[in-house]
Amino acid sequence: MMKSFKHFKIHWLLILFLLSLVFNGQAKTEYMKYKDPKQPLNTRINDLMRRMTLAEKIGQMTQIERLNATADVMHKYFIGSVLSGGGSVPSPTASPELWINMINEMQRGALSTRLGIPMIYGIDALHGHNNVYNATIFPHNIGLGATRDPELVRQIGAATALEVRATGIPYIFAPCIAVCRDPRWGRCYESFSEDPEVVKSMTEIISGLQGELKNHNGVPFVSGKDKVAACAKHYVGDGGTHEGINENNTIANFHQILSIHMPAYDVAIIKGVSTIMVSYSSLNGQKMHANYYWITNFLKGKLHFRGFVISDFQGIDKITTPVGANYTYSVQAGISAGIDMVMVPYDYPDFIKILTSLVENKVIPMSRINDAVERILRVKFVMGLFENPIADTSFVDQLGKKEHRELAREAVRKSLVLLKNGKTNSKPMLPLPKNMSTILVAGAQANNLGYQCGGWTMTWQGGSGNTTVGTTILEGIKATVDPTSEVIYMENPNATAIKSNNFSYAIVVVGETPYAETMGDNHNLTITDPGPKIIEEVCGAIKCVVVLVSGRPLVIEPYINSIDALVAAWLPGTEGQGIADVLFGDYGFTGKLSRTWFKSVDQLPMNVGDKHYDPLFPFGFGLTTETTNSTSTSAAGVRGGNYNFVTMFISLLVAFLLCKANDLLH
Repeated sequence: MMKSFKHFKIHWLLILFLLSLVFNGQAKTEYMKYKDPKQPLNTRINDLMRRMTLAEKIGQMTQIERLNATADVMHKYFIGSVLSGGGSVPSPTASPELWINMINEMQRGALSTRLGIPMIYGIDALHGHNNVYNATIFPHNIGLGATRDPELVRQIGAATALEVRATGIPYIFAPCIAVCRDPRWGRCYESFSEDPEVVKSMTEIISGLQGELKNHNGVPFVSGKDKVAACAKHYVGDGGTHEGINENNTIANFHQILSIHMPAYDVAIIKGVSTIMVSYSSLNGQKMHANYYWITNFLKGKLHFRGFVISDFQGIDKITTPVGANYTYSVQAGISAGIDMVMVPYDYPDFIKILTSLVENKVIPMSRINDAVERILRVKFVMGLFENPIADTSFVDQLGKKEHRELAREAVRKSLVLLKNGKTNSKPMLPLPKNMSTILVAGAQANNLGYQCGGWTMTWQGGSGNTTVGTTILEGIKATVDPTSEVIYMENPNATAIKSNNFSYAIVVVGETPYAETMGDNHNLTITDPGPKIIEEVCGAIKCVVVLVSGRPLVIEPYINSIDALVAAWLPGTEGQGIADVLFGDYGFTGKLSRTWFKSVDQLPMNVGDKHYDPLFPFGFGLTTETTNSTSTSAAGVRGGNYNFVTMFISLLVAFLLCKANDLLH
């Protein structure tokens, strides 16, 4: 009995001793302020910064391509960010769940590091979630500029944010707020307008993407899990390069930079834009990626931008000519200029090694590294990445959602610009009658979803055919006309085919084939063959409306007299039904040119306000038509349009009730 009691006593003493070790260990566990969302933002940043090694800081400054971003790589190099380059996807028709699982695997690698700093995944979402199959593709920015509707653009931003979150992604490289001054530039369709005031108004898309900032203090802002961090690009002057050559030199004095290219950035910062991307181009001969004055002194100093500055894809490599000729110099020049996060999709080990050496040898001061990392952490904290690093399936039903497609369809309707309507003012051709016996639709752009979406859709340069889910212009026409009307489609009709049918009228849909960036630079700006021949043969034989699907104004003057009606449809995206809605009068034309339409390329560059301004159609031009179908209801009406009937009904009801009350009182 005594022996048993002694054993019992020893066991309890041992248990108490072990418990004391556990409790003492817990008591000694350091309180991590940076992990506490109740702590002030700067307290969290400072607490985390003081714990970080140089390797961990440089890792935060590194953004790599998803193809390289295994969990082991994320852990080993403390990688702070991953991107999908143009068209870089898990598979061509990847589901939201596949995207989420891929991103979470990378995130777990980042979270397994000593400090558990989450990585931020970024993707190009320039006109909707354009890399992802079945996403809603909105009109490119040149078309949105023609709507002159900032509230519509804000809603497009909100819808895009939801579709991006559907795939578990919290960060996008948009909007492009370039002011395109020359349509020969291959990125001109990414610009809302040649007019800085229009571009400024369209920065409202940032409020849709990130949420509405209430205090307007310029601090990076993302309001919740249904929003994404935005990126204003490309800083600064990318739309003003000489002869519109991509990545070329912009020649501008200080006043021109401030009055043309800078205003939208000022507004974007006020709206709390999280990041700003530097342009490949040069400004007065100096590469923007190495431009200390405009990045550090002006953007961070004078404009008080507090988010992070990110390079473009391999942007620092292009500081030298030829590209990558002196990579050590490029790293030094880019980081010293004020770039905080660097897109090094493939050669990240070299970048990390070189930057580490530059800091250790005091070529780049530690203060510059700390500035970069503080900015990156600020964005990660404000967007809630530390609290919600792992993506879930909460938003998968938002991808390609019906309401988003209706919004895109509305944007298409409002973006269309009617340039000509009838060969005489007394005989307008539009709106078209729906109940004609035989209607000809001609041109490759009429029945090609890839063509009507343009570049930056599914792949970097865009594609041809049914690259994603949507409605072609031809399908929209067939769904709109009277069932008794026969629609005959000929991609490239010849004279015999045109004459052999007794067509009531023709809809000719021609324009450009997809392109992006340098591939789209074009000094001729002619309609892609066989478009001109189709216009001549069809419009020379029967009444025709020409619908131009293009990323910019094209040479049209040689054909203008043979055309009965002319519509600029830009790059409308997946919802081609919106074009048919307006052609047939269910909605009226309201769009206004966001760009000057030149007569000849010899006039370029030519912008509104120029001394010798002689356009074919001036900036702001756009004919209007009335709605012929009185029963149609637009999404604009839902957003606060005309409620005259409802107002009248309520007024009559109130008057009736007042009369009854008066009778009762007397």
